[in-house]
Formats: sequence, C-alpha cells, structure tokens
Amino acid sequence: MPQQQPHIPSHPQQNSAESPDSSYVVGADIGGTNLRLGLADRHGAIIAKWSASTAGIRNPEVVVALVSDGVEAMLQQASVPRSSLRAIAAGAPGVTDVDQGVVIATSYLMGWRDVPLRALLQAALGVPASIDNDVNLAAIGESWAGVAQGARDFAFLAIGTGIGAGIVLNGQIFRGQGWTAGEIGYMLVPGTPEEPVERGKPGALEGIVGGEGIQAQWQSRWSEASTPLPKSATATQIFDHALDEHNPLAQQVLETASRTLAYAIYNISLILNCPLFVLGGGVGVHPALCNTTRSILAQRSARVQPQLVRSALGSDAQLTGAIRLALQTADSRVALSRT
Repeated sequence: MPQQQPHIPSHPQQNSAESPDSSYVVGADIGGTNLRLGLADRHGAIIAKWSASTAGIRNPEVVVALVSDGVEAMLQQASVPRSSLRAIAAGAPGVTDVDQGVVIATSYLMGWRDVPLRALLQAALGVPASIDNDVNLAAIGESWAGVAQGARDFAFLAIGTGIGAGIVLNGQIFRGQGWTAGEIGYMLVPGTPEEPVERGKPGALEGIVGGEGIQAQWQSRWSEASTPLPKSATATQIFDHALDEHNPLAQQVLETASRTLAYAIYNISLILNCPLFVLGGGVGVHPALCNTTRSILAQRSARVQPQLVRSALGSDAQLTGAIRLALQTADSRVALSRT
C-alpha cells in the first residue's frame, strides 16, 4: 500500500478528450440504504459519479443490476467507451472473503449470506472485479488519499448505523483468518449489554456507539420536559445540541457514547499498539464525538495515548478505497497478460 499518492478529487471532473488507449475503473460502495459509484481514470481522478437507493433491497442480483445501470450511465456521462473499462472493485458492509470473492454475511440491513459478489459483477460487466469489506476499503482510501497517508499502522473506525474497524498493520489491511478482523461492533466494554447477540443483530458496542444505538439511548431517556429536541432525533442532531449548555440530556448521551468509544479505542491501542485512530462514517465525523472522546482518552495513562482524528475523506472514504482497489485489480490483470 503506497504511502503517498495523488489526491483523488472529491467532485467529478468532466474530461471527454482522453486518448483512445486510456483506461478507466469503477469503484462501488454498496450499503444497506444507498449505492454509490465512481468512474475514475488510470490516475485515480474521479470523472463521474452515480448513486441510487438500496433501501429495502435484499436481493444481490438486483443490486448488481443497479451497479450495471450506474456504470452505463457514468460511461455515457463522461463520453467513455465501454471498451475502456478495465476493472471494478466493490465494498460491502459485512464479512467478506477477499480470496474467493464471496460476501459471507452482511449487516442486518442487507441480510446477505454467501453471495458470490465478485462473480456476479464480472458476469454483469465483463471486466475483472475485486471485493472487500466496506470499512477496509475506507481504511485503504484514507491511507492512499486521506489523513492516514504515510501511517503504516492505524485503525479506521466507521461509525454510522453501527460501528466497524478497518485495521492497517505494516502498511497492509489485516483481515484475520476468518475475515472478521475489525468487527468491533461486538466488543464488550464497560457499560455495554452482556446478553448474547443473535446472528445478524447489532452488537454490544454499536448498541451504545452506533447511530441506532445512540438514538435508542436518547429515546429511553427522553421526556418532553427535558429537551426541545423531538424523541425521533438522529444521532448527529443529538450531538449538535450537546454543544448547547441548555440541553443536558443531549450532553449525557454524548458523554455515554464518547466514554464507551474511548474504552474501545484504548483497549484496541493496547493490543495493536496503533498510534493513530481515524473516525469516519456519518456519526463518527461529528466533531463533538471526536473532541469528547479525545478528552476522555487524555485522562488515561500517557504511555498509551493514541492520536484521534476525523476522516479527511468523509463520505468518500469507501469510494476512494474502492477506486484504489480497482486500479490495483486492473494493474494485476495487465501484469498477468504480459507474463
């Protein structure tokens, strides 16, 4: 994994004047509620984007058909011939066998089990495909073009609906023997529920720190007299109001989430000795969560004091990592053809 690479623009750039021998790749970020695609040139510059809702869609063939539609739309948008497409890489929210190209299990939002996603993508698009866990791709993206450039050891914590980690050790993604490294949503730390978790259900840590867990904490404490915020407030809305001294309930929820997250980060840093933790995801990038968690970590022993920063790529981290993987996939195919 290179330590320094050109930054991938966060906004599409139109360029239809590429030479005929130019090559392009597609990165795909497949989520339980949204699908996001990016078309990039051989330097990694995004020239077109496309997105669609996946809410309520559990059939993988339907998702792959959406990917195919989106690829065609981007090629037309950028005036790129289909023959110039060299590879695609996709991230899915779950345990992914990278070698076999199979999504073993996704989050409860999608419910996939043993889906041959790589084969499905290759059949639909006719180009080499690679897949990985979406948080691993976010870590790759942050290492390539974000705040973790040059860091050989770090952990990317994606906090959205739930929470997961992409772990980079010695410059490489660490996936574990069973591909489950980074499934920290199931960690047990002080304050989390100890009841066994059913397969496919949110874990103990994400029940406190994930977006849905934060909402559940809020709703269990909410009363009309205690806050002007509605009972249906989202995690980011709660954190916004936690900065207001007149909303102690929001401050309590923020404190609980931050302290629980700080425990998890502290424990992970003891085991992996990672000097850097990057917070990403729609909830993780909120400054109130990062700042409060950082303050709690500062109270721990100075001997273990990991640096905590917010993602530089934000919502584009997964897509950036997918593009990086697609470029590597295309390069590998070219290298094989020359041997």
